[in-house]
Amino acid sequence: MSTVAIEIRPAHTEDAASIAGVHDSAWRNAYRGLIPGRELERMIERRGPSWWAGAIRRGSRVSLLIFAGETVGYASSGRNRASSLAVGGEIYELYLKPEYQGLGLGRRLFSAARSELAARGLSGASAWSLAGNEPACGFYARLGGKLAARGVEHFGDITLEKFAYVWR
Repeated sequence: MSTVAIEIRPAHTEDAASIAGVHDSAWRNAYRGLIPGRELERMIERRGPSWWAGAIRRGSRVSLLIFAGETVGYASSGRNRASSLAVGGEIYELYLKPEYQGLGLGRRLFSAARSELAARGLSGASAWSLAGNEPACGFYARLGGKLAARGVEHFGDITLEKFAYVWR
C-alpha cells in the first residue's frame, strides 16, 4: 500500500515561484471566459514570483498545500476587510492547480486557513467569489458557507457580480 504525503505549511519567500505557478494555472482555469482576456492576462502577469516574495516579506499570511513534494495549492487569509460582514477573519484566496481539484485537497486547505484565523483570535470567516465562478460558489456552499452579501468587481469595461460567504 502506498501513501502520498500531504503537507500544509506557511509559505516562505523561496516558495514564490511555486505559488506564482499555482496562481497562473488556477486563475486561467477559473476565470477564462469570465474576466476579459486582456484583463485576466494583466492580473496574472502582475502576480509573478517577485510579487509573491514581496507579499510574504511584508507579512502576508500564505499557506501552501504540498502534495507528493509539489506545491499544488495555496490560501491567503487575514482580517475581514468588509465591515458589513460580522466575522473577524477572511480567506482572501484559496486556489488549487486544476488537476488537483475535486480530490478533497481544497477542503483540507480551507480547514487549515480557518484554523490559522482562529489561532490569531479571528472568529468566523468570510470568502468572496465571482458569481459566475460556479465551481467556487458550490465549493463554499458545500463547506457550509452562507451567502451573506453581494458586490461587484470591475475588470476594464466589464462589471461582474461577486458573492460573500460567511462561516460563524
